[in-house]
Amino acid sequence: MSGVIVVRTLEEADVPSAVGVVARGMCDNPLHIAALGADARLRGRRLSRLFTVALPLIFSKGVILGAFDGDTLAGVAGMIAPGHCQPSVTEKLVVMPRLVPRVGSGALARVGRWMNAWAEQDLPEAHWHLGPVAVDAHLQRNGIGTLLMTESCARLDALHATGYLETDKASNVTFYERFGFETISSAPVLETANWFMKREPR
Repeated sequence: MSGVIVVRTLEEADVPSAVGVVARGMCDNPLHIAALGADARLRGRRLSRLFTVALPLIFSKGVILGAFDGDTLAGVAGMIAPGHCQPSVTEKLVVMPRLVPRVGSGALARVGRWMNAWAEQDLPEAHWHLGPVAVDAHLQRNGIGTLLMTESCARLDALHATGYLETDKASNVTFYERFGFETISSAPVLETANWFMKREPR
């Protein structure tokens, strides 16, 4: 890192850079390995193609925060507005055909099972849905994730809103607890441990 990290709302033009950050920063997540395959190069390509479709959808439904080191995007955090975190039938019909050639039918079937499992755990009450939260692989453990979560929680507090997220890494559970999130349930997804966490309004 070369300077002070600044967190701001991403513009639409920033989304392609955000796709790269997520693909590199989350390539080794256990759930991504289970869904997209053990080969790191193939998984990275599939993850990039997946988020090329998913991030613009998240952008249209809420806000994506970006942590910038000068002009370089170093980390991102998505925040989907209440009532919009689950894709509609129309969105599924539009998105799914685009994903088949991008990730392959087998991987897409596993992603579908993953998304259905997460949907079953989704909070019934109104909430802001956080994710993905990712820092570029070579910049992790420099406090960038902390800055993104601090800003995300400040926005939740300004709205007196409930926050909700999922994670597939035990180390992330401890990290998110620092910001007031509590585990409300846990369940295997694609035979991979997942935790579902809620932050009460403040």
